[in-house]
Amino acid sequence: MKRTIWIYVAIVGLIICVFLLSLQMGTMTIAPLDVWRTMMGEGTDQHALVLFEFRLPRMVTALLVGAGLAISGAILQSLSRNELADPGILGINAGAGLAVVLFIYFFQGSSTSLGETVFALPIFAFVGALTAAFLIYTLAWKKGVTPIRLVLVGIGLNAGFTAILIVFQLRMNPDDFMQATVWLNGDIWGTSWTSTLAVLPWMLLLIPLVMAQARNLNVMRLGDPSAVSLGIKVERTRRRLLVWAVMLAGASVSVGGAISFLGLVAPHIARRLVGPRHQVMIPTAAMMGALILLFADMVGRNLLSPSEIPVGIVVAVIGAPYFLYLLMKTP
Repeated sequence: MKRTIWIYVAIVGLIICVFLLSLQMGTMTIAPLDVWRTMMGEGTDQHALVLFEFRLPRMVTALLVGAGLAISGAILQSLSRNELADPGILGINAGAGLAVVLFIYFFQGSSTSLGETVFALPIFAFVGALTAAFLIYTLAWKKGVTPIRLVLVGIGLNAGFTAILIVFQLRMNPDDFMQATVWLNGDIWGTSWTSTLAVLPWMLLLIPLVMAQARNLNVMRLGDPSAVSLGIKVERTRRRLLVWAVMLAGASVSVGGAISFLGLVAPHIARRLVGPRHQVMIPTAAMMGALILLFADMVGRNLLSPSEIPVGIVVAVIGAPYFLYLLMKTP
């Protein structure tokens, strides 16, 4: 227990360090003393605008989205007993992204800003993610769901959703096309406090619900017969947790775009640090997901400044090699 506490302290410390660095770095560099003065209400109007209206909203959003995707990945890996499960790889993020793009295409004209409809996006993303999850499990089911079959079906559906996305993108005007392309690569650029408030209630609602089921997740990893013998209603619990995982992924995608591999890497790192017990693994995965996405956002903002690299691309560079390693290790 003492070791777990020290790990929590270390991860929180890293998050704080990256957060403070990210506040200072960008197209306009702000000195640490100026950041402090601005936070205390004594800075210049220009510094206040940059920090409070541009950097802080996207950083807080990155923390929320990272935690949401990491917890979603942890749930999917536990339910499927599949180390390769991840909402991005399985196509759940692509389904959510397709629903959001369809919403923008059919119901939002070019004259309407994304911020005006941002609170509706998580609902549409959830519908798309739930549809994708249903199709994946239906097509992967063959006297049960094997880990490799689940991944292969997910990759196939991911490709199919991406193809449909391209069709609708080609019918958009150039401005909407570019916005959709960057967003689908995983992007939290341009987020505002409105975007943060759109995703925050979902996280505050769903994360405690998931934590309350941590013991059931521990038992279900032992297999359905063991879970039934210990009094758990397996199918009902599995459906409930799957819906919560899909909702977390959908809410995250609606704000941060289709960010892959984060839900794969963060739970694996958490298990290596604190073990498989979900009471401690899920909070660790959430903090690791938040840390990775915040760091990726900082790198994407500054590596080619003043141009920005979509955060999803940075995460993919980090996560893709780890995915290939797990794929080769899986029998």
